[in-house]
Amino acid sequence: MATDLAAVSACDLIRLYRRRAASPVEVTRAVLARIERFNDVVNAFCLVDAEAALADAARSEARWRAGEPVGLVDGVPATVKDLVLARGWPTLRGSLTVTRDQPWDEDAPATARLRAHGAVLLGKTTTPEFGWKAVTDSPLTGLTRNPWDTAKTPGGSSGGAAVAAALGMGALHVGTDGGGSIRIPGGFTGIVGLKPSFGRVPAYPLSPMGTLSHIGPMTRSVEDAALMLSVIAGFDARDWYALPTDGRDYRIGLGEAVAGLRIAYSRDLGYVAVAPEVAELVDRAVAVFADLGADVEPVDPGFADPKAVFRTLWYAGAAAMARGFSAEQRRRLDPGLLAIITEGERLDLPAYMDAVALRRALGAQMRAFHETYDLLLLPTLPVAAFPVGQEVPEPAPDSRWIDWAGFMYPFNLTQQPAITVPCGFTASGLPAGLQIVGPMHADALVLRAARAFEGVHPFPMPRSPRTGADGYAD
Repeated sequence: MATDLAAVSACDLIRLYRRRAASPVEVTRAVLARIERFNDVVNAFCLVDAEAALADAARSEARWRAGEPVGLVDGVPATVKDLVLARGWPTLRGSLTVTRDQPWDEDAPATARLRAHGAVLLGKTTTPEFGWKAVTDSPLTGLTRNPWDTAKTPGGSSGGAAVAAALGMGALHVGTDGGGSIRIPGGFTGIVGLKPSFGRVPAYPLSPMGTLSHIGPMTRSVEDAALMLSVIAGFDARDWYALPTDGRDYRIGLGEAVAGLRIAYSRDLGYVAVAPEVAELVDRAVAVFADLGADVEPVDPGFADPKAVFRTLWYAGAAAMARGFSAEQRRRLDPGLLAIITEGERLDLPAYMDAVALRRALGAQMRAFHETYDLLLLPTLPVAAFPVGQEVPEPAPDSRWIDWAGFMYPFNLTQQPAITVPCGFTASGLPAGLQIVGPMHADALVLRAARAFEGVHPFPMPRSPRTGADGYAD
């Protein structure tokens, strides 16, 4: 067991509380101390409410003393990405266009579930403006940095949540994923990031990117991701797409074996150029599943790169989001986002409907694929983290984040569950990730496979931000 309470997992915190070996107040103080120490270096939080967090922790501590915890995560420190509503706090979405002075009196479903289960809400984590890109910087909050090397990006758009998770600045973190925004920063920072099946975690208000966008857990362990999904999943009438509540505790069955599963492994999906060092690390990770008794077969799902389909739907959503913006609001936008909005405004209805039809065909193809294969293994990302302040690894005219996210957006189009787990370090000390994709609604199977890998391939977390060749920031 870690002696630093800020580094203890959510599941272990609950075990400590149950034995009265730790208290929510002392845990919250330890986490707030880490935030105060490191946030100026990495910029993971755009809002920290220490007073409210300590008040929540004191109420939780009283409940534990009385033997009456209110839910599964009573007293566990948690954060909310600044695209997700949290009552009493502004949701500015990384943008200078959002008016701070307005009522903030409603929780999004995930926030409400965490609150109902007794979580200690610490604050809001940084995002690029409206979550538009796969790195985390915005006109409002500036650059967010990777804890493994502060000269590198943590990815995005849930970059602040990933950095907070990696550095022990909270145990449970709400992320969103409309094209990789949970899995990309998860892969770049060496944490666990789960994009659940679409509708598993309800959303309100719905993303302007519509049915591409998922909400899910970002944590330091698979067990914590399973615990958090058990809390935030379930029906909410505000979300027309929400799946029925199944009351499942995703920790049950988490430790079951993967022996006998039929697993496909695609090194590049047939169209992604993967850095050799990353490919080698993922190859080794995939070999673990064969060692565990799974039947692993190298095979591509057989679809062409659906980037054009995703681009059409994504850019159309961006244009819809900005439809009511004034000329002054548009002037204040991130220039890259404005360029995407402008391109989206040029789309016509036939192009949009063609994209919808191609998406439907891709979803059907993957459902047929999973009639043969229980799971699909892939690299999370084709490269390790690249310099902070860049949208793409190798800037080129007209290049966009979509151009290097080829392992991501297909599974937003198909809405399948997908998780990233850390699988090793590059020679420069940056994490690489293994992605596990499952059939629609097979969230429990994806978690089980991730836990099986984690069980034989544990991964360290950074003790403090590392400043490249200069060592650790502390």
